[in-house]
Amino acid sequence: QVQLVESGGGLVQAGDSLRLSCTASGRAISVYAMGWFRQAPGKEREFVAGINSSGRSTSYANAVKDRSTISRDNARNTVYLQMNSLKPEDTAVYYCAATYKPLREDAYAYDYWGQGTQVTVSS
Repeated sequence: QVQLVESGGGLVQAGDSLRLSCTASGRAISVYAMGWFRQAPGKEREFVAGINSSGRSTSYANAVKDRSTISRDNARNTVYLQMNSLKPEDTAVYYCAATYKPLREDAYAYDYWGQGTQVTVSS
């Protein structure tokens, strides 16, 4: 079993950038496809970005694809989400997740989840 811990969230202004990190323990993440999801108050959890186990394939939600980059460092057991030109609508709790399945965008496919990190973007 793998444990996931997110970090890097915070309060920023519109237009700023953030890099979120997800550090795993308990097992090497190289066997997992990894995803970032977010959940805003009163809304369902939604897919943000995903990366396959090798890092050669990525997927992004339309809302972030021109402003975000997901990457992974399997040697450091860490996955990153670089977000640029942040908007108030990016405000949410951001979750990291791992799946044994090939890269997927639906939350139900993911087996392990972190506790989340809050991102708040002020206008």
